[in-house]
Amino acid sequence: MFKILFIGLILIIPGIAQEIMTAEDAIAIGLKNNFDIQIARNNREIATNNKGKGTAEFLPVLDVNASYRVAHSKQETNSPFSFGNSDTKNLNAGIAINWTLFDGFKMFTTNRQFRELARQGEFLARNSIENSVVAILIGFLNVVQQEELLEVAKNALEISRTRLEKEQVKKDLGSASSTDYLNAQVSFNNDRSTLLNQELRLLVAKKELNIFLGRDVSTPVVVKKEINISPLSFTVDELQDLALERNSTLSIAEQNRIIAEQNISLAESPFYPRLLFNFNYNYTDLNSETSRFDDPVKAKTNEYIGGLTLTYNLFNGMRDNINRQNALLRERNSELTLQDVRNKIAGLVRERFVTMQKRLELMELEEQNVVSATQNLTLQQDKYNIGATTSLEFRDAQVNLIRSQSTLIVARFLARISRLEIEQLIGNIQID
Repeated sequence: MFKILFIGLILIIPGIAQEIMTAEDAIAIGLKNNFDIQIARNNREIATNNKGKGTAEFLPVLDVNASYRVAHSKQETNSPFSFGNSDTKNLNAGIAINWTLFDGFKMFTTNRQFRELARQGEFLARNSIENSVVAILIGFLNVVQQEELLEVAKNALEISRTRLEKEQVKKDLGSASSTDYLNAQVSFNNDRSTLLNQELRLLVAKKELNIFLGRDVSTPVVVKKEINISPLSFTVDELQDLALERNSTLSIAEQNRIIAEQNISLAESPFYPRLLFNFNYNYTDLNSETSRFDDPVKAKTNEYIGGLTLTYNLFNGMRDNINRQNALLRERNSELTLQDVRNKIAGLVRERFVTMQKRLELMELEEQNVVSATQNLTLQQDKYNIGATTSLEFRDAQVNLIRSQSTLIVARFLARISRLEIEQLIGNIQID
């Protein structure tokens, strides 16, 4: 009794330990482990940290310096002007403050630009994370697809095995021709080859999913074998409006245009004068002892220097004009790029919408084909069992069912991918 329970536990525990992964589970694992997502988040944080550089332009620069020197000199001379041996100690310390009071509005533009760059970092990170999440979902759905195709291949092999066994019995009894047996053998081998290839495709799909999830490629994967396609609750015009409002690629193009506009202001700043404030304080403490004089020489100095500096460039070989012209052209290019991206996204929304509708229609058609092919195979199988149909006719019915089942699985997969592509276009991918 205990032996039976022990064997039962051995068989049950692996199934319990291996949890079935859903699409939501895959996204959660990927958001935590995917390397591209981690890099995107770090880049977003870098852009946020860099925002402080713009604020720093308004603040003064403070430098502190200090030095302490000790010198010993030993002289042997008959000159009456010699001071003899000497020991000198010299302490120097200073503070320097430099502050740009006005630089042609450059500091204000730089501050705004770093804020926009931080926003751009958010959009870049979102775009990268969205792409990674979509890749994870496609990888997950592909595993589901390959699992379902594997089931079709297994069922086909079982039917072919049963047919081969029956032809073997008929051949042994002398009631079947060698041709029927050989045809059954070829069909069985073909289905077995299909199964082996499908097992390899599933293995590769699981490996790719583990890579997307940031896990070891040998990690076991057991997925929930279902592909649900929820209907779209928006019209194509509503989807287009959502895409133009929330698409991350479009947001990046918009930020590039804003930054290009600010670069024009930066290029114009050299046309204004620059006003700088500077202040320096220096302290010196000198102590020098010589063998010729009894009293050491001591000196302390406190020095304060401050002032304003106004600079204005009159001519630098037209470089400032050239930089401004180039900035204007780059801003125009960014505007053209924005219009191009907006136009392409609008077109993609309509294309993906139509594609999804066609794939859904194809899926419904294949569902009908599967029903008809299943009924036909059942009918041919009954006829085959009583000898009312040929082995080749039975095989044709089986092949039609395999083809229709496989086509349905692929059609369902592609329809779900179309749905996913629309979700990405309208910025509806969950990235948190």
